[in-house]
Amino acid sequence: MEKFIDIQDRAIQRKGSQQMLNSLLSKPLSSKDLIALSDDIWLEEFTRKIFQSGFYWSVINNKWPGFREVFWDFNITKLLMMSPEMYEQRASDERIVRNYNKVKTIAVNTMMIHSTAQEHGSFSQFINDWSSEDIIGLWAWLKKHGARLGGNTGAYSLRVMGKDTFVLSRDAESYFRSHKIIDGGLQTKKSLTAIQAFFNEMQQQSGLSLQEISQTLSYSVGDNTVGFSQ
Repeated sequence: MEKFIDIQDRAIQRKGSQQMLNSLLSKPLSSKDLIALSDDIWLEEFTRKIFQSGFYWSVINNKWPGFREVFWDFNITKLLMMSPEMYEQRASDERIVRNYNKVKTIAVNTMMIHSTAQEHGSFSQFINDWSSEDIIGLWAWLKKHGARLGGNTGAYSLRVMGKDTFVLSRDAESYFRSHKIIDGGLQTKKSLTAIQAFFNEMQQQSGLSLQEISQTLSYSVGDNTVGFSQ
């Protein structure tokens, strides 16, 4: 296994300087700011990522004001009272991307967030308390208890919302395979366990967030050089 400093040095060389690399990295939210997020915002972001999957993201983003109108700004209290018939009706509304299978996930994820908040005080508190040393466990939890939150959908949602997580980009997958960290399917338990162990080790070495490590790794490989010479 490479040392983090070697990965970081390669990323610096590819980007031109430490300053340039640092400008490309971002940090997760603090615990205080993460806990302050409302449950409604979580539902909205999960729904956005579910609809973006398989679509041009710009199409979904352009339609998003319509989504917010149709689904009451993703107000969980209101959506808990929406009947299956009402969801079916709204799935044909021209203000949104009309996909009934994806619209149905709103009902499932509304209940998931609500029931979790009932037990833990808020959904944000639950997410905040989950250890970064087992972030793949959180991915698995979202996949099991939510709707269409498996694969990278859950991870991207967590990243956008500010929970510290790594993301399995194509560049990252290429790195893991070339360095023999994984040799099977990317989303198998064996592969995910090995990847989590890798990030845990990199975090011990660097003291950085999973997010910063993940971004540095991706910038150290692949076709993304943007150094000063270009």
